[in-house]
Amino acid sequence: MTSIGILGAGRVGTNLARTLAAAGHHVTVGRRDPVGQGVRPAGTTDLRHSFADQRTAARTADLVINATPGDTALERLTDLRTELAGKILVDVSNATRDADDGLPGDLCYPGSSLAERLQAALPETRVVKTLNTMLFTVMTAPAALATAPTVYLSGNDTSAKKTVAGLLVDLTWQPAWIEDLGDITTARATEAMILIVPHVLRRDGFQPFAVSLAR
Repeated sequence: MTSIGILGAGRVGTNLARTLAAAGHHVTVGRRDPVGQGVRPAGTTDLRHSFADQRTAARTADLVINATPGDTALERLTDLRTELAGKILVDVSNATRDADDGLPGDLCYPGSSLAERLQAALPETRVVKTLNTMLFTVMTAPAALATAPTVYLSGNDTSAKKTVAGLLVDLTWQPAWIEDLGDITTARATEAMILIVPHVLRRDGFQPFAVSLAR
C-alpha cells in the first residue's frame, strides 16, 4: 500500500482517488480551499479517501499526483518544494491556454513541457509524466475502449517510473499498454499531443479516447 496525495479535487483527481483507494492505497485529495484533514465537501459520499488542503496532502504522502490545471501548476507546485522533496511527483496535466470555446488551445511551454519545468524547479523531486494523452475517464477504465490504448511514461528516474507503472496496473492498465519513452524531455512529445484533442472533442464530443500507438 502506498500513501498517495492527489493535488486537485476536480474530475481527474477524484476519478483517480476512487480507483487508487479501491486498490488498497491510502489516498488524500488536496483541495485548493483550506479544509481540515478528513473533512469532506458537501455531497461527497465516497468514504474510501480523505480530503485536506494541498500542502497537507503533499506533505503526508509518499507519492504525489498533480491533477491541477496545467497552466498554473508550475507556480503552485514550486511553492510546495519542501513538501515534495524526496518524493515521486506524477504529473498528469497538460499546460495549455484556453481557446475561445474553452477547449485546450496553444501550449504554455512550446519547445519544452510542464514536466520538464517541474523537474527543473523541483530538483529533489522525481517527476514522472503519464496519463495526459486521454480523456480522464480512460485513466481508470482503459479496457472500456474498443482498441487497446497506450499510456506513456517520461522521467529521469528508472525506479520512479517502475513505481508509477505499478500504479498504472492498479488503475487497470495492462503492462503491454505501458510505453516508457525515456527521460523527462520526452514529455514534450506527449504534452504536444493535446493539440489534437480539441479537434476530436469538437467533432465527437466528450467520448472516451486515448492517443495511442497502433502496432
